[in-house]
Amino acid sequence: MLKITLVVIGKTTDEYIKQGIRVYTERLKHYCAFTIIEIPELQVSSKVSHAEIKKKEGEILLAKIPQHTRVFLLDEHGKHYTSKQFSAVIDNAMQTSIKEFYFIVGGAFGFSDDVYAAFPSKISLSAMTFSHQMIRLFFVEQVYRAFTIISNIPYHHE
Repeated sequence: MLKITLVVIGKTTDEYIKQGIRVYTERLKHYCAFTIIEIPELQVSSKVSHAEIKKKEGEILLAKIPQHTRVFLLDEHGKHYTSKQFSAVIDNAMQTSIKEFYFIVGGAFGFSDDVYAAFPSKISLSAMTFSHQMIRLFFVEQVYRAFTIISNIPYHHE
């Protein structure tokens, strides 16, 4: 069974977003092993620059991702996929030896250069900017949508 892990900086605090994530996470149990890893958000202060925060978060992220896994950064400068194209990425992985995907949402200031260098594959969920909490819900829904497309279940309409 394919394993998909979403790695995020900070906690989801809004209850309506948590509820949406729970709904789609529960639905995903039929298709894959889906988990979310929350990395504590670093405290922002006038003594620490945004670049330093990105660097420290990057070090934590790099330590959390196992070797030899397929990693995508969820990044505004990433590749745009339609839902059907994204489902093909997942379907193709299931047809090969790839058994584990990691998708990473960076912190409020983005990713460090070290993270970009380690994981060059990027996906953009939209040209618009969304809160980091909303992206989590949108992403989980898109993973669920991808599996329904792969399984020919009438959830996605064109």
